[in-house]
Amino acid sequence: MSLVSGPGRARLNADQLPDELSLHVEKHVRYIQSLDTRKDELEYWLTEHLRLNGLYWGLTALHILGHPEALPRQETIDFVFSCQHESGGFGAAPGHDAHMLYTISAIQILATVDGLDELEHRHPSGRRRVGDYIAALQDPVTGTFAGDEWGETDTRFLYAALNGLSLLGLLPLVDVAKAVNHVKACANFDGGYGVSPGAESHAGQIFACLAALSIANRLDLVDRDRLGGWLSERQLENGGLNGRPEKLEDVCYSWWVLSSLAMIGRSHWIDDTKLINFILRCQDPELGGLADRPGDMVDVFHTVFGLAGLSLLKYSGLEDVDPV
Repeated sequence: MSLVSGPGRARLNADQLPDELSLHVEKHVRYIQSLDTRKDELEYWLTEHLRLNGLYWGLTALHILGHPEALPRQETIDFVFSCQHESGGFGAAPGHDAHMLYTISAIQILATVDGLDELEHRHPSGRRRVGDYIAALQDPVTGTFAGDEWGETDTRFLYAALNGLSLLGLLPLVDVAKAVNHVKACANFDGGYGVSPGAESHAGQIFACLAALSIANRLDLVDRDRLGGWLSERQLENGGLNGRPEKLEDVCYSWWVLSSLAMIGRSHWIDDTKLINFILRCQDPELGGLADRPGDMVDVFHTVFGLAGLSLLKYSGLEDVDPV
């Protein structure tokens, strides 16, 4: 799946009023199907480091749209395994180093297409090999996780580790209590969470920390009203959401912010009608796909998170998505 942007832009037809906006399902399906056919474009190769993530985003978008058959299942599974290393981890594409973020995408793809059993079919103790790769990246002192052998740590990696191990049924391989303590140490006075202790609150990191706590059954540690207030303040006058104060709206935060609000039972603290209209205005109504905001180029990253936001908002015709 290519991360190449365009060719379309998000725009509103001149004769279409905001209250007449609708979701262009078939065009979005065709847009996603077209992404891996653009191999003659330079951007296709410049985004190779996101190939496996892009496949997960495209596949998830198709499932939300109710078209899980739009990508060939066996080819999807074969590509995932072409990215696996002997360590058990997965890289972004064949020949790329293994990393936690690509490994969780691989697990999520296999889970989505009901292909986790392929891990055992392709390698003895295949699940355990992947689980051991993830578990080895936990810091035994702090409880957080590195992204790869080079040691960079981030609450995104912690969430990815707990998510992947949970899907594999191997959560006991790691010290969940220490991981929870690390997330707790990342909490800020405003109720939010950062990339590490003392770091600025950011909606993406808040999602990662809340989802990790949800998997660990420790959402009791969250100050729901304080955090809900900070998250609801991310909505701007145009209905869109930003990731932190004084930043522009971006359709991807329709997922990061709204899923976080859903996990703490505060999704009703924003104006859902205004957010739905903002997301729909980010579509390219002719060629499909969603952009970060109206007028910009579409891409698969913003397409999936815009659609996921609409799903959380119970937009008609979309499959339900789990906020975690």
